[in-house]
Amino acid sequence: MQAGGKIENGEHALSALRRELTEEIGLSLADEEFRHLGRFSAAAANERDFVVEAEVYHIRVRHTPKTQSEIEEAVWVSHAEATAMPLAPLTREHVLPLSQTF
Repeated sequence: MQAGGKIENGEHALSALRRELTEEIGLSLADEEFRHLGRFSAAAANERDFVVEAEVYHIRVRHTPKTQSEIEEAVWVSHAEATAMPLAPLTREHVLPLSQTF
């Protein structure tokens, strides 16, 4: 699962992502460090008959994730490692293929 979360009312997707990255893995970045890749949707992994939508951004950083109160574990993995993991449909169908372009 990627770091991220729900966009609050009136909040821009990039602002939500910056907030969530800080809250979840202790990563703070400027807006110009993000590249918007698109908006994607897929079946929710753990909620039958629900669809999740995501604004997906690309960043390139050297950062050791520092887990915060909301998450238990955080690691960076390679594309090959990710393909062997149990992934949510949105990640497997959209994010993982996008990662091959970088």
